[in-house]
Amino acid sequence: MVNLKRYGNVLIVAAALAIPFWFLRYSMKRQEHMLAAPDTLIVKLIAPIQYAAATLARGLSGVWTDYVYLVDVKDNNAKLSAERARLKARVRKLEAFEAENRRLRGLLELRQHLNVDVVSAHVVAKDTVEFFRVAKVLLDRPSRDIVSGARLPVIALDGVVGVTGKVAGDNVEVQLVVDAGSGVDVIVQRTGARGFIRGTGDQRRYRCKVEYVKRTDEVQVGDLLVTSGVGRRFPKGMPVAKVTSVERKDFGLYQTVRAEPTVDLSRLDDVLIVVTTRAADGSSKPAKSR
Repeated sequence: MVNLKRYGNVLIVAAALAIPFWFLRYSMKRQEHMLAAPDTLIVKLIAPIQYAAATLARGLSGVWTDYVYLVDVKDNNAKLSAERARLKARVRKLEAFEAENRRLRGLLELRQHLNVDVVSAHVVAKDTVEFFRVAKVLLDRPSRDIVSGARLPVIALDGVVGVTGKVAGDNVEVQLVVDAGSGVDVIVQRTGARGFIRGTGDQRRYRCKVEYVKRTDEVQVGDLLVTSGVGRRFPKGMPVAKVTSVERKDFGLYQTVRAEPTVDLSRLDDVLIVVTTRAADGSSKPAKSR
């Protein structure tokens, strides 16, 4: 029984393959524009299957094409992302170089403009307090150029930084203009009013107080305070601070003025140290401390 069933299946498959072949051969002998009734029936029966098969084939082909395309796109996107990251890193590096070149070029122009003898220095360390306020900076200048306790003026592109302090080997400490005990003689650039800036030593922020500003002098928020040049310590006209508050009372000799330094001490990088000042006759002398 098993053998007969197996042979029966074979005969059925053979017949299924032979009958369409016979009809096809028969139809080929007829004129192309004439179709027999059996041919028409077979075409009608096979047409939906052919349509479904063709549609499925097109769908599978489209899916495969889209898959290959997406794989290529994903690979290209990965390459483009890597290239973009590389270019962004290069741009950041070039921008850093450009900023450094501008800063150094500015220091060179400042050095040529000032009527003083200076040496350049680079900030190598910053001593900060718990609020990330810079309390002290160290410069990489050899001790043969600067002696300990000379209190030489230290300036940057944006103005006065402070004065030199202790010298240890190739490192020179700097007392910042905002430190308690520092002082700079200044004038209000807009009106010429005189004052004396002292550091507050505030541990949270960079602030100064301006002493000896007469109550009758005109001072307002935003005024720029520059060095007066008195004592030939700091070069005249160097920015020191900007006024942040003014309190003028109805009595007393002086008004209360607060200011903040023009130099961003938290981003301090390159500075100049004033070693000597030049008089009008061209002679030079060591910079004095007040």
